[in-house]
Amino acid sequence: MEGKREKFERLAEKRMSEVIKKLRLIGNLSNRNNYEYSGEQVKQIIDSLEHELKIIKNKFKEEQSKSNMTFKFRK
Repeated sequence: MEGKREKFERLAEKRMSEVIKKLRLIGNLSNRNNYEYSGEQVKQIIDSLEHELKIIKNKFKEEQSKSNMTFKFRK
């Protein structure tokens, strides 16, 4: 049976890979040979991404403050 840590690691790796792939696709939109966009549109994209990242950071901070659990990367 899969433990909570193993489940976290499995899901985190899968979800992070998906997010990184999608972020790279968003980055591809910067190619002016294929797309036309305004500075305001770019600002809205970056602001939205930063806002969502801030929400995620706060969620992890809240969880860390609730417990004494520490996290270490495997080496």
